[in-house]
Amino acid sequence: MLAFNVVSSPGAGKTSLLVRAVSDLKPSRPVAVIEGDQQTSNDAERIRATGVPAIQINTGKGCHLDAAMVGEAYRRLPSMRGGLLFIENVGNLVCPAAFDLGEACKIVVFSTTEGEDKPLKYPDMFAASALMLINKIDLAPVLDFDLAQTIEYARRVNPRIEVLTISAKTGEGVSAFYAWIRKQTDRMRAGTLGTVQG
Repeated sequence: MLAFNVVSSPGAGKTSLLVRAVSDLKPSRPVAVIEGDQQTSNDAERIRATGVPAIQINTGKGCHLDAAMVGEAYRRLPSMRGGLLFIENVGNLVCPAAFDLGEACKIVVFSTTEGEDKPLKYPDMFAASALMLINKIDLAPVLDFDLAQTIEYARRVNPRIEVLTISAKTGEGVSAFYAWIRKQTDRMRAGTLGTVQG
């Protein structure tokens, strides 16, 4: 099983991206989602509506998931042998950076509405992530968003971070994201996939 820890600030579009991704990927392999939020099961319900199993974890006053929470939720999922597990962490760019959930790597979702300097303001998260997905790229023209500056800031704190631009709403760039996932699957099978450490 290949697990990804998906992190972002609130409203960056993690859940919308995962709804699209699990719908597209489920015909080819087992897919499941573990959802982390302080309250409600709204996001898990959105995932379940696609026909993909999802377990909701409510952290209450906690600002991140931990390995024990994820382990307990994982035991409630169907067999994931050869599958993909997306762990959608609680929405913030601080606490989740410091916790390893047993994932292959962290994927940070960053939206064009957040401003170019997020990687400099929250460097630990970007340093700990293997991939930055710049979401809502369809809005960039009306936001005067500087894509090159954002990438430069991210690579200033993590020179190895990979970057893809996507739109969870329109589907722009998601095929490149799926190709990236396939590459990680190949690396896992070859025994060369490791966790990125910040």
